[in-house]
Amino acid sequence: MRLSTRMIQLGLAAALALGSSFTMAAEKVLIVVTSHSQMGTTGEKTGYWMGEVTHPYKELVDAGIEVDIASIAGGKAPVDERSLAEADATNQWFMANNQHNTKLQQTLKLADLTASEYKAVLFAGGHGTMWDFPQDKVLQQFAADIYQNNGIVAAVCHGPAALLNIKLADGRYLIAGKQVTGFTNAEEEQVKLTQVVPFSLQDQLVQRGAHFNAAANWQAKVVVDQRLVTGQNPQSAAAVGQAMVSLLKAK
Repeated sequence: MRLSTRMIQLGLAAALALGSSFTMAAEKVLIVVTSHSQMGTTGEKTGYWMGEVTHPYKELVDAGIEVDIASIAGGKAPVDERSLAEADATNQWFMANNQHNTKLQQTLKLADLTASEYKAVLFAGGHGTMWDFPQDKVLQQFAADIYQNNGIVAAVCHGPAALLNIKLADGRYLIAGKQVTGFTNAEEEQVKLTQVVPFSLQDQLVQRGAHFNAAANWQAKVVVDQRLVTGQNPQSAAAVGQAMVSLLKAK
């Protein structure tokens, strides 16, 4: 009898562990980074901003959520070297762990993925996003599918460039009528790239019908409207991850 009882207990433990793994899979998140490396016609390089990947990534994995990283083209995505210029403990933590860092060195190709496998998608920033995110049809459909399947769509800094042309099944833009934030005109002017980027992110978000919110330059700000999460700048990246964790855990 004792042996039978012990076997039942082991069986229950195994079933619970298996159930836990299924729950984890259901909470998988995808971070998408840019594949664009040229800063307009300046001859300078750009790409994704490292901290806008690593900070939300850490918040998510620390909460027990599995995270994949993809890009438009797949493979090694271009990093904006400026984002590596200052010491950043989270960046160092990420790059020191081969399991994490390999996901950036060998990004998945977005077109090869299925939206139904993810509960949320986060579009990381970096100036490169201004060139390849807005017009990518695969990106638009992927995000629309996640949102319409009761999932979460998030973006930080220049990452909201991905949101500009996402339409839902009823033909409305995803961001129409919603509260959002993103890299501001004032911040773009301060980094002297207003005349380099192909458009004003702030202005285009407003043109799509979004209600734009902003904090002072370089101050952290996150806006959550239903299942849409946006962050203003690199300083907002960790808080975007925290907001995503809160929404995922509330489901």
